[in-house]
Amino acid sequence: MLEQTIELLRPSQGKTIVDCTLGFGGHSAALLAKGAAVIGIDRDDDALQAAGEKLSKYPGFRALKGNFKDIGALIEDKVDGFLFDLGVSSYQIDRPERGFSSRYDGPLDMRMDRSRPLSALEVVNDYPQEDLERIFFDYGEERFGRRIARAVVNARQVKEIGTTGELKAIVERAIPTWKKRESVARIFQAIRIEVNDELNSLSSALNSAIDRLDPGGRIVVISYHSLEDRIAKKLFVEGKKNGILELVTRKPLTAGEAEILANPRAKSAKLRCAEKK
Repeated sequence: MLEQTIELLRPSQGKTIVDCTLGFGGHSAALLAKGAAVIGIDRDDDALQAAGEKLSKYPGFRALKGNFKDIGALIEDKVDGFLFDLGVSSYQIDRPERGFSSRYDGPLDMRMDRSRPLSALEVVNDYPQEDLERIFFDYGEERFGRRIARAVVNARQVKEIGTTGELKAIVERAIPTWKKRESVARIFQAIRIEVNDELNSLSSALNSAIDRLDPGGRIVVISYHSLEDRIAKKLFVEGKKNGILELVTRKPLTAGEAEILANPRAKSAKLRCAEKK
């Protein structure tokens, strides 16, 4: 949803926009090309290195390593815009050694910042069954969460669950045939959210970003599942009620047919934008 994002953020000479999910710099490059200065934040060292190389030709670009929940500490001055393109990047998904995807067999990791101690390996093998049930229900919205949690606990009593392929097979054996693909995706999502504390981080980050916006500045959030979208919607609506924000998008924008064909991941994307009063 690049075009909609750039149009809503209105980058131009003299403006500073914070790309809170720098990734490999696609959005930042488009913002910089329009003359804005960009501060890119990411906790993935691979992303920071690749984006740094790609965007080094722009004098107005600066990269910071960090979790966007720490925006209050990372960004000291008021700025003209914030962008959050949430979830996992295609690069992370397509690297088996990162352990994000059930499509590849790789180590159970799922850390966006690989210097952090908690990985999917610890969640899957060490969490009590009731905690697994909680994250499967709350973060995966998985109706068979209890059955899958029990299957994980039974399997790890025999041997450690060490790979994404092993976890996928356990989930598939635990549920009805017609539900397998959806449930695997939901369980992987739930574990990833737990490992990276994504929902708590997002709520904290959005509040800090709103505080750091100059009047007239805008914040854009692109989410890929209902849990993220609910957080953004709730905070934006509260901001409007409190007289802090104006809703630029009354309803979330979605990707067009051509974009979905080019990037199937965009099918679930919802974009919301608000402006600081």
